[in-house]
Amino acid sequence: MIRPSLRLLSAAALVSFVFPLYQASAQTQVPPAPANTPATPSAPAAEPSAPAPAAPTFPKPDPADFTAASPTKEVVSTFLQAIWGYDDNRIWQVQGILKTPVDGLSKVVILVADKSGKDKPAAFAFFVAPGGKFLISGEDVSPFGEHPFADNRAILQERADGPYRGTADKKLELVEFADFQCPHCKEAQANMEKLATDFPNARVVFQNYPLPQHPAAANAAAYGVCVARQGGSTAFYTFAAAVFDGQDGLATPDGATLTLNSAVTKAGLDPAKIEPCAKDPATLKSVDASAQLAKDLRINQTPTLEVNGRSVPANAPYDLLKKIIQYQEKLDGITQ
Repeated sequence: MIRPSLRLLSAAALVSFVFPLYQASAQTQVPPAPANTPATPSAPAAEPSAPAPAAPTFPKPDPADFTAASPTKEVVSTFLQAIWGYDDNRIWQVQGILKTPVDGLSKVVILVADKSGKDKPAAFAFFVAPGGKFLISGEDVSPFGEHPFADNRAILQERADGPYRGTADKKLELVEFADFQCPHCKEAQANMEKLATDFPNARVVFQNYPLPQHPAAANAAAYGVCVARQGGSTAFYTFAAAVFDGQDGLATPDGATLTLNSAVTKAGLDPAKIEPCAKDPATLKSVDASAQLAKDLRINQTPTLEVNGRSVPANAPYDLLKKIIQYQEKLDGITQ
């Protein structure tokens, strides 16, 4: 059976489905030179280096730990490759797939480590829901299966209708869910600019997701909808950049009005025409629909970037974002 000595990661470890296993750097301990080792005046004796950590080895799985008929070990392995395959340093092994008292609910245990061998392998358990389309870890529910992002990709291709730049083709669709009053969304804009340049074959979409804790966000989103409607995507992105640049002004009602009207002017449009449009029920319905799309995709934070249905924080380190997108292109058979 699965050894109780294996350390199970907490539910928070689900975030590692997106990010590499970041390891805390440790200072290398170098043993002192033996006391009887003489040092010459011209060349002091060098201290020996600590041996490099050996690559980790996983214990052999016990066949008794594979009691569930579904999912199969092959499906779990394909899922993990889809989720983690972009990280060349990460290694894993399926250690068990067990029945539970709930009909159709299986418990999956995997071992995961990094090739450097700095840390011992750790065990991570999650549950696969009946039907095999979702996994459960703590309070988190995520897509599961051999093609875990396919359903969300189809939803986005049908419903992501925000302003976009790049190609009209949806083979590679990068959908940003953002809140104009969210500081992290402001930080993410540098990434989004780089992605639009580095992936000219992508359709880069902006979807409003105003959060309730930001009082000016919904109105800013409504302004953005009207700017896109009256001036097109080019005007919208000029407006959006100006709002993010002046984000501090959204903190007060008067400041928000000045900030939004100034952004509209910079986009080459008339604030007197945008303001009534932003109050129109049809505009508010559009903002609500975009927020509902985020909720239907189980997005609970901003900024989130959907890469062909794969959720990644849009303010992640740029090199990591680029690597994940390139890997997703490979998974989806997309060529530049």
